[in-house]
Amino acid sequence: MADHVFESRVWVARPRPEVFSVVADPVRRAQLAPPALGLRLRAGPAVMAAGSVLDYDLRWLGLPVRWRAFIREWDPPFRFVDVQVWGPFARWEHRLRCLAGADATCVEDRITYRLPLGPLGRLVHAVAVRRQLETAWAYRRARLTELAEPVRRPAG
Repeated sequence: MADHVFESRVWVARPRPEVFSVVADPVRRAQLAPPALGLRLRAGPAVMAAGSVLDYDLRWLGLPVRWRAFIREWDPPFRFVDVQVWGPFARWEHRLRCLAGADATCVEDRITYRLPLGPLGRLVHAVAVRRQLETAWAYRRARLTELAEPVRRPAG
């Protein structure tokens, strides 16, 4: 069965180290997911590093699922790669890069994934999974751009 690729990019008007600290924080990563996914860190280190193992609970296609991710590559504040050890996918590899611009940081995500169950997995992908990823990353992009909102001082 062929792999699927999902890519996303968003510019955030903050310096790369600040943006990386958000996307690489195990707890904050869960906060970047839509509430409907119910993503919650169950176990893992407070700070990610190469070799870290993160256990999450989530709702996938409406079903409760446990997900274990392994941080295979770690190069702060530039990039990391996490892969699914076990969870709902037959394959999941998420590569995240933070690219510095003049006054902003581009967060690039590339996910290579495959669903189990052959033809049934392809049908589920066509009907729901691709849309679920698009929705989750649209939410994530919106949450990341909130980082760029200036802090407003109270009047007075």
